[in-house]
Amino acid sequence: MSKIRIGFIGVGGMGQCAHLKNYVTVPDCEVVALAELREGLGRRVGERYGVPRVYRSHEEMLEKETLDGIVASQPFTRHGTLVPELLRAGVPIFTEKPLAGSLAQGEKILAALEKSGTWHMVGYHKRSDPATMYAKSLIDSWKQSGEMGRLRYVRILMPAGDWIASGFNDLIQSDDPTPPMEWDPPAEDMDKTTYDQYIAFVNYYIHQVNLLRHLLGENYTVTYADPSGVMLAAQSESGVCGVIEMTPYQTTIDWQESALIAFEHGWIRLELPAPLASNRPGTVEVYRDPGKGVVPERTVPTLPWVHAMRQQAINFVAAIQGERKPMCEAAEAMQDLIAARQYIRLYTGK
Repeated sequence: MSKIRIGFIGVGGMGQCAHLKNYVTVPDCEVVALAELREGLGRRVGERYGVPRVYRSHEEMLEKETLDGIVASQPFTRHGTLVPELLRAGVPIFTEKPLAGSLAQGEKILAALEKSGTWHMVGYHKRSDPATMYAKSLIDSWKQSGEMGRLRYVRILMPAGDWIASGFNDLIQSDDPTPPMEWDPPAEDMDKTTYDQYIAFVNYYIHQVNLLRHLLGENYTVTYADPSGVMLAAQSESGVCGVIEMTPYQTTIDWQESALIAFEHGWIRLELPAPLASNRPGTVEVYRDPGKGVVPERTVPTLPWVHAMRQQAINFVAAIQGERKPMCEAAEAMQDLIAARQYIRLYTGK
């Protein structure tokens, strides 16, 4: 099969350093064009990464290019405006998390998707970390075999820390003014203060909201919001307890995100690196204590030196090729917006 032809829309900080510089290293794809409103920035980024054609708008790029996939690294509070336009191209698209800035805009995207005949992968890169992929495979295996008993508890700890990890050191910056853009309207079911809290929550913690569902393997309902803002509790469809701890402490030059997945007779501990750390996967520790005289054991698998953002690019290209399913499609990402709204309603009473 020929290389997958990718077009980029937006090459700001995350567009460059989280996505573009990873896609240009994936052997099965070719970044053939990019669109950037800031003309000087687009030209310089294209020159550095060897992108042959640079456009000033996504409309121009889509009119002139034949693409197999689109990567659109844009603020999520304009996804409701932008994504339906991109879906008219009829090819798979990738955007950063979350799906949108409100339930209404998420529904708008889902409606456009239903008409498009294609699919939309949302950028929850933690799912693509080799450690998470290993842990998820083991969780599913234990659930199917029953060898470790029932899944009972999932706990995610995510203190604020240095998420950049020097990942912007090679960022090309620009003094080009950003032309006016169209933004999505705010949620109608929240006042401004509540909506601002919602946006702040989904901007920072939506990864953990999504990861909890991924590790549980099913949807859940948020049942409690700690008034201090440190913890939320949830119950899955089958009754498994889930907890997300949000910055009970913070670090300055480290990132200490972790997850504990507890079965009756064993557990899996997942530790994830800073989002922009390069060539560094997470780690997994596995504990088995089946009883009946069997000696308990702990194992730590050795994982490949691939970071989550690069593996995410590999996974998106593989999904376009039909070799695997997208890591998180829009319909599932909509559940994150619902869970976030449940949390904010419990936390604020609005």
